[in-house]
Amino acid sequence: MSVRHGLLAILDQGPCYGYQLRTEFARRTGGTRTLNVGQIYNTLERLERDGLVERVEPDAQGHVYWSITPAGREAAHLWLETPVDPSDRDALAVKLALAATLPGVDAGAVLRAEREAVDARIEGLRAAVYPGAEQEGPERVAWSLISDALLFSAEADARWLAHAEERLAAHPDHALALDLSTERPKRGRPARPVAAV
Repeated sequence: MSVRHGLLAILDQGPCYGYQLRTEFARRTGGTRTLNVGQIYNTLERLERDGLVERVEPDAQGHVYWSITPAGREAAHLWLETPVDPSDRDALAVKLALAATLPGVDAGAVLRAEREAVDARIEGLRAAVYPGAEQEGPERVAWSLISDALLFSAEADARWLAHAEERLAAHPDHALALDLSTERPKRGRPARPVAAV
């Protein structure tokens, strides 16, 4: 999740002060994501440094408002239009692949621990109840979108873990372990072929 871009998208709606951005972010994510106020101000300062937001004169209560710049508006729109990078979603697969090929590591135990954590996450997500008072408003919809995505993601992890368990069970432990290779990788650029004279 990009806090930077999320704040820009909110500021694209109009100027806000820091704590107001925190409240708007939590409200627009159904309260499932909260930000530390210090994190918000640090992010705003970086956005200002990068020319994406600018400070506006404080109001009568001393709130320092931040306004999006044209470059910030362009960055927010680009973020909203660009698909999320799936690279963050592969950590579990990489962890299990490494565990399965490292001598002396019980990949089954790693898998069971992950499965227990996923099952607990699914149970918690299924039991979750919207904490707000208004059961049909936009905040409820935002909460549902995020909680449904978390649940579906956890269920997908559970299905993949079941598949991985079958895959690992089909191989004896010693068949998967890889010792360190004695072949040393070459360093530098590949050699250029010598031209015939």
